[in-house]
Amino acid sequence: MSKPAKPSKTELPKKVRIIGGNWRSRLLTVLDLPGLRPTTDRIRETLFNWLGQDLTGLRCLDLFAGTGALGFEAASRGAALVVLLEKDKRAYTHLNTNFGLLQSSPAIGTVEILHRDSLEFLRKQADHSSHLIFTDPLFQDSSLLNQVLTEAARVCDDSAGGGIYVEVPSSRPLEEIEDLLPGWHCGKYLEAGQVKACLFRSGNRLNSCL
Repeated sequence: MSKPAKPSKTELPKKVRIIGGNWRSRLLTVLDLPGLRPTTDRIRETLFNWLGQDLTGLRCLDLFAGTGALGFEAASRGAALVVLLEKDKRAYTHLNTNFGLLQSSPAIGTVEILHRDSLEFLRKQADHSSHLIFTDPLFQDSSLLNQVLTEAARVCDDSAGGGIYVEVPSSRPLEEIEDLLPGWHCGKYLEAGQVKACLFRSGNRLNSCL
């Protein structure tokens, strides 16, 4: 008779690391949820090199926050307000857990975590009320991204810094995204694996796409 198989060891939860600021090197655990796709350390490091290391005074929205890596990174770097929005109840609960673990070193600004639909929330925001918006909805829902970007262009005012950060499948042409953001330009652009990461800035700031 064959021996019974040994129970497999429980895998350690995946983690992502905060790159800079007050919470530098702190780890965030990642839930195994369908569609949850945290921005990689490499992309976040590049993004915050584009944005600058100090986000003091900026008001930020992290739509479809998931693990919270982008929003917590912004808070770590001194943003005045970071609002993280997550519709999935489990992911929302886990966001609060991750945030609680960071509180041994409180953020300089205010961090709000809301169990809300990101698009509905965005539609209720005043024009030019945020400086920096992160958005990376489910890749398979291109219609949702299209609607979000239309609202983000209205809500975002990047005159003090910031912009609109977008993640899309690498297969989606950049021109399609630019068409959804009239008056905005792709200032910085990176492809990593299946992800295309773009930082858009308004026409009163530079930019040619790299």
